[in-house]
Amino acid sequence: MLKRTFVSIIVITVAIFWTVPDWAGETDTININTASIEELVKLKRVGPKYAARIIEYRENNGPFEKPEDIIKVKGIGPKTWELNKDRIVIE
Repeated sequence: MLKRTFVSIIVITVAIFWTVPDWAGETDTININTASIEELVKLKRVGPKYAARIIEYRENNGPFEKPEDIIKVKGIGPKTWELNKDRIVIE
């Protein structure tokens, strides 16, 4: 019985520490005017292809004026904006 309880505690502890980095990472803000591809792909529904489009857009059109301007990027729509609006910033 003691061995089973100990194993359960270990499994629960590992599970908690394994999931914390994913959970904690979602609270990071991302400045879409300066972020690299590696940073932009941390946004939900943004892979390397869309991250490159965000960078290309700001290089061709200047910096974004407000966070929601990200929907001006081809392939980034209102749903992606809604999923990430608490994390996207302009500084």
